[in-house]
Formats: sequence, C-alpha cells, structure tokens
Amino acid sequence: MNEDAHESATRTVAIIPARGGSKGVPRKNVQRVGGVPLVARAVRSALAAAGIDLVVVSTDDDEIAEVSTAAGARVVRRPAELSGDTASSESAILHALDELERSGETADIVVFLQATSPFIPGDALSGAVEDLRTGRADSVFSAHETYGFLWRQTDDGAAAINHDASRRPRRQDREPHYLETGAFYVFRADRFREAKHRFFGRIRIAEVPEWTAIEIDDEQQLRIARALAALHEGTERIDVRAVVTDFDGVHTDDTASIDAEGGERVRVSREDGMGVSLLRAAGIPMLILSTEVNPVVRARADKLRVPVLHGIDDKEAALRSWAHEVGIPLSDIAYLGNDVNDLPAMRIVGWPVAVANAHPLVREEARVVLSREGGRGAVRELIERVLPG
Repeated sequence: MNEDAHESATRTVAIIPARGGSKGVPRKNVQRVGGVPLVARAVRSALAAAGIDLVVVSTDDDEIAEVSTAAGARVVRRPAELSGDTASSESAILHALDELERSGETADIVVFLQATSPFIPGDALSGAVEDLRTGRADSVFSAHETYGFLWRQTDDGAAAINHDASRRPRRQDREPHYLETGAFYVFRADRFREAKHRFFGRIRIAEVPEWTAIEIDDEQQLRIARALAALHEGTERIDVRAVVTDFDGVHTDDTASIDAEGGERVRVSREDGMGVSLLRAAGIPMLILSTEVNPVVRARADKLRVPVLHGIDDKEAALRSWAHEVGIPLSDIAYLGNDVNDLPAMRIVGWPVAVANAHPLVREEARVVLSREGGRGAVRELIERVLPG
C-alpha cells in the first residue's frame, strides 16, 4: 500500500468500557468465563475480528488495566467522574476518542464492545465492521431473532405490546422481531460525536445466535455464562508450555481401598501413563501438585517420571513458585483439577481444565471441561489436546 492510500484508509477502533466498580457482581469485568477474564474475552474478540485496527480498554482500575494489556489492548485511563454508577458508556467512549486524538490518532469507525457480554460472534462482528467500511450502514448493532409475545404491566393488569392478544397466529405466519443483545455496536465516529448516542443514519442489524445473547449483571447470569462456555468452547487445542495436575480424582477415580493394616490402594489409568510419556518425550514440563501425603502419590509420580509436590496446603503459592522456578508464565500453564481445593490454582493459570466428573464449582471455573473422568483417561485427553498435531 502506498503512503497516500495508507493515510486515506478507514481507521476502525474498538473501545471496551470496563470500570472497576460493580454492585451486582463484585469485580465483574475480571470474573472468569471459560477460564478467561471477561474483559480479556472482549479484547480477544475484537483482535480476532476482521477490519479492526486498534483495541482500547477504558478503565479506572489497575487490575483491569493489567489484564487488558496482557490480552493485547491499549489502555486509556478513565477519570473518576466518568467511573461511577451513573456514568454512561457514551461518556467513556467520547473520552477515549478524545484521548486518542490527543496522542495524534483518529478513529473513523468505532466498535463499542461490552465486556459483560462474554459471547461475541466473530463473523457477525466482522460483518458489522464491513457494513460500515463499505457504506451500507452508519450504525450496526447485534440482535437476535425472536418470535416472543411481549407484554407490559399496567395498573389494570397486562397489555399486549407487539401482537393482538385476541389473535395468536402460528410462528410461521408471523414476522420476527429482533432483540438487542448489547454485545456490540459499530458506528461512525463523527456522527456519534454529533448525536452523542449510538443509533443514527442508516441502521442495520447484525444477527447473532440467541444463545450468545446473555449479559452478565448478576451471579446467576455469571453461572449460566460459565455453563455455556463449557458447552460451546470445549473443542479447541490447549496451547500451553506446561501441564500441572492434581492427583486424587484426576490421576485416580477418587476412590481408595484400605487393607487390614490401613494401607491405601488407588486405581489409575494405563493410558494416562502413556499420555504422560508422550508429553515427556515432547519436552513439555509436567508437575503433579497434591494435598495428599499418602506415599502412593510419590510412587505414581516416580512411575511416571514427573516431579511431584504433595502434602501441599496452599496450591496457589506452590504453583506460583514452581512456575517462577521453571521460567514459564502462568498464562502458559494448564492446570487440571476436580475439586474445590483446586480452585485457587485454577484461577491463576491461562488454561484451567476440569475432569468430566469435577465438582460443579470447578466446572464453572474451567476454560475446558474434558469428556473423560478422573482415573479414566482424563490426563491422556488433556495431553492429546496439548501436544501439537
């Protein structure tokens, strides 16, 4: 591209407002869905979409700024007067645009993403940007098709909104309506500055699947989003540089037999052992991290020829120390767990993974829920998804 063409090219900037305060869900924008902080999910969606040149997070919070930067965004610090409960998203976007202009950067198209919408379809977002770039629209928003009958409460009872209550046509005989999801809005920057809102000119709908429409405003919605993430996002390769696992309920089926002298025996999977040997051959470090003090943990680790830390009460601290020792960022580590004592360690790694029969709270926190149970090939399944090819 020549210099003149580059200067005249349309510049598209994604802006993600993410303040630190939240009443419904404390620290909402850094809560994890699918093992990834909400603000990082929004940044990744923007970076993956076609046609977006720069991703900016507007925040007043140090942790959000750190997570956003690590995910690949530029951070604009939002002043206190634009960070309270009553501050509008529009005010944060205008402030971010002003800050960019002060640094000599302009935006022709704004992509406004909400971190509280964890499922942003990349194809729909890319299509919305293309609608603006090609002049087909001045403003585009995400919405899903609905045939729902809407009502409103009145002093006298209830009243129909989008239909005649005396006539109930079949779905195939009705025109659909479209419900905003709140996930993204794409609009022209100059028209936005004039209007001070996101809808103007030629408005188009970017249709998205209904299941992506959840917005997180309370704890129940957060739990639903985590369940949806496990259902829809569990097939990708697990791209890490190290694997750490719990022992009981992961390498074993979480049961034990006890002999007359009080000695314990556990059941493990031979295919897990083969998986560990393949991981070791690939040169990928592995660690078994367990609260158990039973000698069987050490015996199994020796058999697998992997290091073990057992009798550990503080798994998070032990994992941080080990990661520092081997020189691998926590973001490049997968941790495989099954029970609530694994949660502190799972929350600090890039890839928290749960066995199929894990405790519900562990499944909610996991970025990936495996199809196999502990002691029945779960470790092998994880390793096969870690190994390239």
